[in-house]
Amino acid sequence: MNTVPFVTVDVFTAERFAGNQLAVIPDARGLSGEQMQAVAAEFGYSETTFVLPPDDPANTARVRIFTPTAEIPFAGHPNVGTAFVLGRQPEVFGTQPGSTLRFEEEAGLVEVTLLGTGGLVTGARIVAPRPLAVGPVIDAETIAACASLRPEDLLDRSHAPVSLSVGLPFAFAELKDVDTLSKARPNVSAFHEANARYPIAADSFSLFLYTRTPDRPWEIRARMFAPLDNVIEDPATGSASAALGAYLVSLLPRADAETEITIEQGVEMGRRSIITVEVSKREGVVRKVSVSGECVPVMGGEIAI
Repeated sequence: MNTVPFVTVDVFTAERFAGNQLAVIPDARGLSGEQMQAVAAEFGYSETTFVLPPDDPANTARVRIFTPTAEIPFAGHPNVGTAFVLGRQPEVFGTQPGSTLRFEEEAGLVEVTLLGTGGLVTGARIVAPRPLAVGPVIDAETIAACASLRPEDLLDRSHAPVSLSVGLPFAFAELKDVDTLSKARPNVSAFHEANARYPIAADSFSLFLYTRTPDRPWEIRARMFAPLDNVIEDPATGSASAALGAYLVSLLPRADAETEITIEQGVEMGRRSIITVEVSKREGVVRKVSVSGECVPVMGGEIAI
Protein backbone atom coordinates (compact mmCIF):
# COMPACT_ATOMS: atom_id res chain seq x y z
CA MET A 1 0.00 0.00 0.00
CA ASN A 2 1.36 3.41 -1.00
CA THR A 3 0.88 6.43 1.26
CA VAL A 4 1.10 10.16 0.61
CA PRO A 5 1.71 12.74 3.39
CA PHE A 6 -0.78 15.57 3.88
CA VAL A 7 -1.11 18.70 6.00
CA THR A 8 -4.25 20.67 6.80
CA VAL A 9 -4.34 24.35 7.71
CA ASP A 10 -6.95 26.95 8.56
CA VAL A 11 -6.52 29.93 6.25
CA PHE A 12 -7.36 33.62 6.73
CA THR A 13 -7.33 33.27 10.50
CA ALA A 14 -4.91 33.31 13.43
CA GLU A 15 -7.24 31.06 15.42
CA ARG A 16 -7.36 27.29 14.96
CA PHE A 17 -10.76 25.86 13.93
CA ALA A 18 -11.76 29.13 12.29
CA GLY A 19 -11.10 30.44 8.79
CA ASN A 20 -11.18 28.21 5.71
CA GLN A 21 -9.96 24.64 5.86
CA LEU A 22 -7.38 23.50 3.32
CA ALA A 23 -5.67 20.17 2.73
CA VAL A 24 -2.22 20.32 1.13
CA ILE A 25 -0.36 17.41 -0.43
CA PRO A 26 3.21 18.83 -0.34
CA ASP A 27 4.60 16.20 -2.73
CA ALA A 28 2.01 14.86 -5.17
CA ARG A 29 4.47 13.16 -7.52
CA GLY A 30 3.08 9.84 -8.74
CA LEU A 31 -0.59 10.78 -8.29
CA SER A 32 -2.84 10.84 -11.34
CA GLY A 33 -5.46 13.51 -11.87
CA GLU A 34 -8.15 10.94 -11.05
CA GLN A 35 -6.45 10.13 -7.75
CA MET A 36 -6.11 13.80 -6.90
CA GLN A 37 -9.82 14.29 -7.50
CA ALA A 38 -10.63 11.28 -5.31
CA VAL A 39 -8.46 12.63 -2.48
CA ALA A 40 -10.11 16.07 -2.73
CA ALA A 41 -13.55 14.44 -2.55
CA GLU A 42 -12.44 12.40 0.48
CA PHE A 43 -11.39 15.53 2.39
CA GLY A 44 -14.55 17.35 1.34
CA TYR A 45 -13.00 20.79 1.91
CA SER A 46 -13.81 23.58 -0.52
CA GLU A 47 -10.33 22.99 -2.04
CA THR A 48 -7.36 20.65 -1.75
CA THR A 49 -3.98 21.42 -3.34
CA PHE A 50 -1.41 19.09 -4.87
CA VAL A 51 2.18 20.32 -5.16
CA LEU A 52 4.41 19.14 -8.01
CA PRO A 53 7.87 20.12 -9.28
CA PRO A 54 7.73 23.21 -11.52
CA ASP A 55 7.98 22.96 -15.29
CA ASP A 56 10.33 25.96 -15.18
CA PRO A 57 13.07 25.53 -12.56
CA ALA A 58 13.01 29.30 -11.99
CA ASN A 59 9.65 28.79 -10.26
CA THR A 60 8.93 27.14 -6.90
CA ALA A 61 6.30 24.55 -7.77
CA ARG A 62 3.37 23.61 -9.93
CA VAL A 63 0.16 23.64 -7.93
CA ARG A 64 -3.06 21.89 -8.91
CA ILE A 65 -6.26 22.88 -7.10
CA PHE A 66 -9.29 20.62 -6.76
CA THR A 67 -12.73 21.16 -5.28
CA PRO A 68 -14.61 17.99 -4.23
CA THR A 69 -15.95 17.75 -7.79
CA ALA A 70 -13.53 19.42 -10.23
CA GLU A 71 -10.12 20.95 -10.86
CA ILE A 72 -10.10 24.76 -10.96
CA PRO A 73 -7.56 27.18 -12.49
CA PHE A 74 -7.01 29.44 -9.47
CA ALA A 75 -8.27 30.17 -5.97
CA GLY A 76 -7.18 32.45 -3.17
CA HIS A 77 -7.13 30.52 0.09
CA PRO A 78 -5.46 27.44 -1.49
CA ASN A 79 -2.54 29.60 -2.62
CA VAL A 80 -2.18 31.37 0.71
CA GLY A 81 -2.39 28.09 2.63
CA THR A 82 -0.08 26.18 0.30
CA ALA A 83 2.53 28.93 0.52
CA PHE A 84 2.25 28.84 4.31
CA VAL A 85 2.89 25.07 4.34
CA LEU A 86 5.78 25.17 1.87
CA GLY A 87 7.32 28.21 3.55
CA ARG A 88 7.63 26.26 6.80
CA GLN A 89 9.46 23.39 5.10
CA PRO A 90 13.27 23.36 4.99
CA GLU A 91 13.13 22.77 1.22
CA VAL A 92 10.72 22.40 -1.69
CA PHE A 93 11.89 19.78 -4.18
CA GLY A 94 15.50 20.28 -3.13
CA THR A 95 15.42 24.10 -3.02
CA GLN A 96 15.09 26.36 0.00
CA PRO A 97 11.78 28.24 -0.37
CA GLY A 98 12.98 31.75 0.55
CA SER A 99 10.55 34.60 1.20
CA THR A 100 9.11 34.76 -2.34
CA LEU A 101 7.46 31.82 -4.08
CA ARG A 102 6.18 31.39 -7.63
CA PHE A 103 3.43 28.89 -8.36
CA GLU A 104 2.64 27.60 -11.84
CA GLU A 105 -1.14 27.19 -12.16
CA GLU A 106 -3.70 26.77 -14.90
CA ALA A 107 -4.68 30.44 -14.60
CA GLY A 108 -1.06 31.58 -14.87
CA LEU A 109 1.90 32.30 -12.64
CA VAL A 110 0.98 33.21 -9.05
CA GLU A 111 3.52 35.30 -7.14
CA VAL A 112 3.56 34.80 -3.37
CA THR A 113 5.27 36.66 -0.53
CA LEU A 114 5.55 34.89 2.80
CA LEU A 115 4.52 36.85 5.89
CA GLY A 116 5.80 36.31 9.41
CA THR A 117 7.59 37.53 12.48
CA GLY A 118 10.86 36.48 14.06
CA GLY A 119 11.64 34.09 11.24
CA LEU A 120 8.36 32.18 11.68
CA VAL A 121 6.00 32.09 8.69
CA THR A 122 2.49 33.09 9.77
CA GLY A 123 0.73 33.71 6.46
CA ALA A 124 1.16 34.83 2.87
CA ARG A 125 0.27 37.45 0.29
CA ILE A 126 -0.59 36.41 -3.27
CA VAL A 127 -0.95 38.46 -6.44
CA ALA A 128 -3.90 37.60 -8.70
CA PRO A 129 -2.62 35.99 -11.91
CA ARG A 130 -5.00 37.69 -14.34
CA PRO A 131 -6.36 41.21 -14.85
CA LEU A 132 -9.91 42.02 -13.83
CA ALA A 133 -12.52 40.66 -16.25
CA VAL A 134 -16.04 42.11 -16.02
CA GLY A 135 -19.36 40.75 -17.29
CA PRO A 136 -22.03 39.78 -17.91
CA VAL A 137 -24.52 41.77 -15.83
CA ILE A 138 -26.95 39.47 -13.99
CA ASP A 139 -30.58 40.31 -13.25
CA ALA A 140 -31.52 40.93 -9.62
CA GLU A 141 -34.33 38.36 -9.72
CA THR A 142 -31.84 35.57 -10.48
CA ILE A 143 -29.51 36.60 -7.66
CA ALA A 144 -32.38 36.95 -5.20
CA ALA A 145 -33.76 33.51 -6.09
CA CYS A 146 -30.35 31.87 -5.58
CA ALA A 147 -30.07 33.43 -2.11
CA SER A 148 -33.73 32.97 -1.08
CA LEU A 149 -34.10 36.75 -0.86
CA ARG A 150 -36.22 39.42 -2.54
CA PRO A 151 -34.94 41.54 -5.45
CA GLU A 152 -35.44 44.64 -3.30
CA ASP A 153 -32.89 43.25 -0.81
CA LEU A 154 -30.16 44.01 -3.35
CA LEU A 155 -28.47 47.38 -3.85
CA ASP A 156 -27.39 48.78 -7.20
CA ARG A 157 -26.08 52.20 -6.14
CA SER A 158 -22.46 51.14 -6.83
CA HIS A 159 -23.04 48.51 -9.50
CA ALA A 160 -25.60 46.04 -10.80
CA PRO A 161 -25.12 42.35 -10.03
CA VAL A 162 -22.29 41.22 -12.27
CA SER A 163 -19.81 38.46 -13.04
CA LEU A 164 -16.18 39.26 -12.14
CA SER A 165 -12.91 37.34 -12.29
CA VAL A 166 -9.18 37.67 -11.68
CA GLY A 167 -8.63 33.99 -12.46
CA LEU A 168 -11.88 32.34 -11.31
CA PRO A 169 -15.34 33.81 -12.09
CA PHE A 170 -18.10 34.54 -9.57
CA ALA A 171 -21.40 36.37 -9.60
CA PHE A 172 -21.39 39.39 -7.27
CA ALA A 173 -24.18 41.38 -5.66
CA GLU A 174 -24.34 43.98 -2.90
CA LEU A 175 -27.05 43.62 -0.25
CA LYS A 176 -28.59 46.42 1.76
CA ASP A 177 -27.30 45.44 5.22
CA VAL A 178 -25.75 42.75 7.42
CA ASP A 179 -29.13 41.50 8.64
CA THR A 180 -30.17 40.78 5.07
CA LEU A 181 -26.85 39.08 4.39
CA SER A 182 -27.33 36.83 7.41
CA LYS A 183 -30.76 35.72 6.11
CA ALA A 184 -29.42 34.47 2.76
CA ARG A 185 -29.87 30.75 2.11
CA PRO A 186 -28.78 28.97 -1.08
CA ASN A 187 -31.58 27.61 -3.29
CA VAL A 188 -30.01 24.78 -5.29
CA SER A 189 -32.74 24.69 -7.94
CA ALA A 190 -32.28 28.42 -8.54
CA PHE A 191 -28.52 27.91 -8.86
CA HIS A 192 -29.09 25.33 -11.60
CA GLU A 193 -31.38 27.77 -13.42
CA ALA A 194 -28.85 30.58 -13.02
CA ASN A 195 -26.07 28.37 -14.34
CA ALA A 196 -28.12 27.60 -17.45
CA ARG A 197 -28.92 31.28 -18.02
CA TYR A 198 -25.49 32.70 -17.14
CA PRO A 199 -22.75 30.13 -17.87
CA ILE A 200 -19.98 32.26 -16.34
CA ALA A 201 -18.00 29.11 -15.50
CA ALA A 202 -18.31 25.51 -16.63
CA ASP A 203 -21.25 24.04 -14.69
CA SER A 204 -20.49 26.21 -11.68
CA PHE A 205 -22.53 29.31 -10.83
CA SER A 206 -20.92 30.66 -7.63
CA LEU A 207 -22.44 33.62 -5.80
CA PHE A 208 -20.56 36.17 -3.65
CA LEU A 209 -22.84 38.44 -1.62
CA TYR A 210 -21.56 41.38 0.38
CA THR A 211 -22.48 44.50 2.30
CA ARG A 212 -20.34 47.52 3.13
CA THR A 213 -20.03 48.99 6.62
CA PRO A 214 -21.79 52.38 6.88
CA ASP A 215 -19.24 55.22 6.93
CA ARG A 216 -16.43 52.66 6.41
CA PRO A 217 -16.85 51.54 2.80
CA TRP A 218 -13.61 49.53 2.71
CA GLU A 219 -14.78 47.26 5.53
CA ILE A 220 -16.89 44.56 3.94
CA ARG A 221 -18.87 41.59 5.25
CA ALA A 222 -19.45 38.75 2.79
CA ARG A 223 -20.78 35.25 2.15
CA MET A 224 -20.17 32.87 -0.77
CA PHE A 225 -22.36 30.00 -1.98
CA ALA A 226 -21.37 27.39 -4.57
CA PRO A 227 -23.76 24.44 -4.16
CA LEU A 228 -23.10 23.21 -7.71
CA ASP A 229 -19.52 22.51 -6.56
CA ASN A 230 -20.76 20.84 -3.36
CA VAL A 231 -19.68 23.97 -1.44
CA ILE A 232 -22.91 25.01 0.25
CA GLU A 233 -21.08 27.94 1.85
CA ASP A 234 -17.42 28.94 1.86
CA PRO A 235 -15.93 30.58 4.98
CA ALA A 236 -13.30 32.55 3.01
CA THR A 237 -13.00 33.13 -0.74
CA GLY A 238 -9.77 34.89 -1.64
CA SER A 239 -10.19 34.84 -5.42
CA ALA A 240 -13.66 36.40 -5.16
CA SER A 241 -12.42 38.97 -2.63
CA ALA A 242 -9.63 39.96 -5.02
CA ALA A 243 -12.05 40.36 -7.92
CA LEU A 244 -14.49 42.42 -5.85
CA GLY A 245 -11.74 44.66 -4.52
CA ALA A 246 -10.36 45.25 -8.01
CA TYR A 247 -13.82 46.07 -9.35
CA LEU A 248 -14.79 48.48 -6.58
CA VAL A 249 -11.52 50.38 -6.95
CA SER A 250 -11.96 50.44 -10.74
CA LEU A 251 -15.28 52.25 -10.19
CA LEU A 252 -13.65 55.09 -8.23
CA PRO A 253 -13.69 58.38 -10.19
CA ARG A 254 -10.03 59.15 -9.50
CA ALA A 255 -7.46 57.73 -11.90
CA ASP A 256 -4.90 56.68 -9.29
CA ALA A 257 -5.53 54.84 -6.03
CA GLU A 258 -3.80 52.63 -3.48
CA THR A 259 -6.57 50.99 -1.51
CA GLU A 260 -6.65 48.41 1.29
CA ILE A 261 -9.89 46.52 1.86
CA THR A 262 -10.80 44.25 4.76
CA ILE A 263 -13.32 41.49 4.02
CA GLU A 264 -14.87 39.51 6.87
CA GLN A 265 -16.44 36.22 5.85
CA GLY A 266 -17.60 32.95 7.43
CA VAL A 267 -19.24 34.57 10.47
CA GLU A 268 -22.59 32.84 9.92
CA MET A 269 -20.80 29.49 9.69
CA GLY A 270 -18.90 29.93 12.95
CA ARG A 271 -15.61 30.09 10.99
CA ARG A 272 -14.79 33.80 10.95
CA SER A 273 -12.16 34.77 8.37
CA ILE A 274 -10.32 38.02 7.72
CA ILE A 275 -9.07 38.69 4.19
CA THR A 276 -6.96 41.71 3.31
CA VAL A 277 -7.14 42.93 -0.30
CA GLU A 278 -4.75 45.55 -1.67
CA VAL A 279 -5.48 47.20 -5.00
CA SER A 280 -3.21 49.46 -7.04
CA LYS A 281 -4.82 51.62 -9.73
CA ARG A 282 -2.84 53.76 -12.16
CA GLU A 283 -4.11 55.97 -15.01
CA GLY A 284 -7.61 54.61 -14.59
CA VAL A 285 -6.60 50.94 -14.76
CA VAL A 286 -6.23 48.42 -11.94
CA ARG A 287 -2.62 47.28 -12.29
CA LYS A 288 -2.28 44.90 -9.35
CA VAL A 289 -4.49 43.19 -6.80
CA SER A 290 -3.21 41.08 -3.94
CA VAL A 291 -4.81 39.02 -1.19
CA SER A 292 -3.22 38.23 2.16
CA GLY A 293 -4.01 36.55 5.43
CA GLU A 294 -2.75 34.50 8.33
CA CYS A 295 -2.81 30.70 8.65
CA VAL A 296 -2.77 28.09 11.43
CA PRO A 297 -1.61 24.46 11.11
CA VAL A 298 -4.18 21.89 12.21
CA MET A 299 -3.44 18.30 11.24
CA GLY A 300 -0.91 16.11 9.47
CA GLY A 301 -0.81 12.47 8.44
CA GLU A 302 -0.76 10.05 5.54
CA ILE A 303 -3.30 9.08 2.91
CA ALA A 304 -3.45 5.47 1.75
CA ILE A 305 -3.52 5.38 -2.06
